[in-house]
Formats: sequence, structure tokens, C-alpha cells
Amino acid sequence: MEKGRLKMDRKYSGITVGLFFLGLFLAAGMVVSAFILSGTVEKVKLANQTITVKGFAQKQVTSDVATWSGQITVRAPELVEASKKLEQDREKVIAYFEEHGVAPKNLALSGVVTMPRYKRTTEGFETNEIDHYELRQTVTLGSRDVQLVAELARSSSRLLGEGVEFFAYAPQYFYSRLEEAKIELLGEATKNAGQRALQLAEGSGGSVGALRSASQGVFQITQPFSTDVEDYGMYDTSTIEKAIKAVVTIQYTIR
Repeated sequence: MEKGRLKMDRKYSGITVGLFFLGLFLAAGMVVSAFILSGTVEKVKLANQTITVKGFAQKQVTSDVATWSGQITVRAPELVEASKKLEQDREKVIAYFEEHGVAPKNLALSGVVTMPRYKRTTEGFETNEIDHYELRQTVTLGSRDVQLVAELARSSSRLLGEGVEFFAYAPQYFYSRLEEAKIELLGEATKNAGQRALQLAEGSGGSVGALRSASQGVFQITQPFSTDVEDYGMYDTSTIEKAIKAVVTIQYTIR
């Protein structure tokens, strides 16, 4: 009886020791697995780290094309008289351009706009009786001599002294090689973004990896030293000298 009990105790003792070592091995395996898994997750996180930067570039250019328009206005009680007056004033305007070396063939004349103006009552109400006729015609010049256009616009007030009702619009200045400048600036802005990313990455102990994505912003063409911007881009045509500005957004991986 005692011998049987002793054998059974030894059997259970062996099972207990076996279970203990099994549990120990399992626990050790879980620790090792957790360590390996944590290292793998960390590598995945590092591989997915990115940095997003904006690159900027600008270029000063001088306009090489200009346009300028002015409007002649005449008034007379009779339409025939108004037409003759318009013809006379138009000749004075053309002569003004010729004095500055602009041939008539280089001028664009719009169609004549004719507007009857009606008499009004003492209360200010318009009647059906014509008071006079008002005729308008626009003269436009386009030239690569931007300085000539600027001078014509500045001195056009002399026409008023000759009895011509001439409304001078503001001249507009353009840069004909704009697309070439845009491509050049995109390259410079991308380089600038790379330099910014390098500084940020090195400052945090990392290094710049592959380019993940790139997007182009709108171009801003402004007066020199202007801070004006528009969401959809702008093209300021009021000055001969211009600043073309480009912005790109670049995303890089971080190693």
C-alpha cells in the first residue's frame, strides 16, 4: 500500500517538474517573440516616416510686350455732326501716335459705339426726345517697345488740350517667355525643398531618403518686392518689372 502511494507521488512530482520547465520555455519563447516583433514594428515605423517641406524660388524679369488703349468720346445734337467730330478727333489721335513713330497700320480701331441720349424732365425722368448723340471708339496699340508704350500713356493728356475727349486706360505689360521661366523656377524650387528637408532631417539625427510625392503650387507674378498672393495665382500687368514666384510641396522618406 505504502509502496503504491510512493510510486504515485513520484509520478505526479515528475509531471509537475515537466510542466514547470514547459511553462518556462514557453515564457522565454514569448519574450523572444515579443522582442523580435517589437523590433520589426520599429523598423516599419521608421520606414514609414516622412518629412514634408515647401520649396520656394523667384525670378525678376522685365516685360517685353505691352498693350495700351484709349477711348475717344464725342457728343453732338445730330448724328452726322457727331460722326464728323469723331473723325476729326480720331485723326488727331492717330497723328499723336505718328509723332512717336507709330504707323497707323499698327493701331487697332474698334467699331464705333453710338448711344442716343434722351432729354429729361425737371423731375429727372427720361423722355422719348433725343437730346444728343454720344459716339465712342477705342484705339489700341500692342508693341514690344514697352518704354514707348509707357511714354505714350504718360503724355496722352496733351490730347485733352487739343480738344479731344480721350480716356487713357492703364497700359498692360507682359513677359513673353513666361512658360520658360516657370519651368526654370520649378527646378529651383524643388532644389530648395531638398535643402530644407536635409536641414530638418540632419537636425533630428536622420537623413533624407527617396522622394515620395511632389505637387506644384500656383505661380504668383507680382510687382517687385510685393507680398500680394491669390489662391488661384495672380498676374500683375501694371508694372514693367515683375517678380515671378513659384512654390512646390515635396514629401521625402526619412532614414
